[in-house]
Amino acid sequence: MRDIISEIWSTARRNKLRTTLTGFAVAWGIFMIIVLLGAGNGLINATMKQHSDFLTNSMEAYGSMTSMAYNGLSEGRYIRLNERDLTTTDSEFKATIDEVGACYYTSAVVTNGENYMNLQINGVFPIHSKIVKQELLYGRFINEIDQQQKRKVLVLNDKQAKELEPKDYKMLIGKYVKVGNFAFKVVGIYKNPGDGESSAYSAYSTIKSIYGANTDDLGHIEFTFHGLTTEKANEDFEKTYRRRLNANHQAHPDDERSIWIWNGYTQSMQMEQAISIIHTFLWVVGLFTLLSGIVGVSNIMLITVKERTHEFGIRKAIGARPWNILKLIIIESVIITTFFGYIGMLLGVFANEYMDATLGHEVTDLGVVQLTLFVDPTVGLDVCFEATMVMIIAGTIAGLIPAYKASRIRPIEALRAD
Repeated sequence: MRDIISEIWSTARRNKLRTTLTGFAVAWGIFMIIVLLGAGNGLINATMKQHSDFLTNSMEAYGSMTSMAYNGLSEGRYIRLNERDLTTTDSEFKATIDEVGACYYTSAVVTNGENYMNLQINGVFPIHSKIVKQELLYGRFINEIDQQQKRKVLVLNDKQAKELEPKDYKMLIGKYVKVGNFAFKVVGIYKNPGDGESSAYSAYSTIKSIYGANTDDLGHIEFTFHGLTTEKANEDFEKTYRRRLNANHQAHPDDERSIWIWNGYTQSMQMEQAISIIHTFLWVVGLFTLLSGIVGVSNIMLITVKERTHEFGIRKAIGARPWNILKLIIIESVIITTFFGYIGMLLGVFANEYMDATLGHEVTDLGVVQLTLFVDPTVGLDVCFEATMVMIIAGTIAGLIPAYKASRIRPIEALRAD
């Protein structure tokens, strides 16, 4: 075996360009499929992370603008959801809806000693923590007693807490801060999700009574549901629910723009379909890239055998058997594809790690919201090894075909070859 390896090394040194081109084709194919799959996984993971922050079986209803004239009223009216809509949602759809809540937005200056910042404060029901999942670091979220007693309580994220208490933001728990002209007790701190300036939270009844007492604007409605397990079932429910709310506001029953509905279930289904398409596309592109490397190896091996036909004739003339020639070419093919395949795999892994260290922690500002477009843009070691093994096996097969032909050639014919 040592003699064969020594001979292969000598052949590679004599044909540096040919060996380099063969190795480049192998390494490039594996490198590209690993990088493509890593980038695709980063995009998919970012999308899944954004959607995982919301409960799948939940919906949110927002007032919007009518697009159809109805009952003597012109189009273009803005619909504001009110307490009647909340009661309708809670009482008339019990067969499907589990828990109902609402969210009312306001903004205020929050002050702690000399530190202050302008925050958006969302008045929410306790159900909000189930629909929009937050990771509590300290304290608690809004509860039913806060809602019933209109307690002046506040839940901040860690970024906001650090602004208000730079030395040790945990000290804010149980402490009173000023929200406008009112004293609110900080009862919880949650982890900032990193998608822009997140809101602070308080009890819906508190915020509505202070900042929305003179208006019938409810804000938006949010609720959890069960039993809607197909896309059609969700569409039928949305249509029925929208028609019912339209009736509360004298909007046309078929006006689909008067009430905007965000559905976590259909969003999740669409996301899964998109991820499946992206994943399939990446594999197709990656496999074609791998195939181009296989074709390159095959062509170079054909040229290699043709160039060494005269050499093989001499070997056979002095007693070499067909198996000796076949073994020589196969081992050469395996060694070259394994060595350069391993290099391509390492470069691909390093490239993915570089993407993870840069793009994986980069937040893109879209104006309205800030998003992390790549999360963990890497592939598993199993995929790396599988891609490398595919290239090694393909390279071996690519060398086997011309090797078999070379081993079968008659010595006199081989000696006559140019």
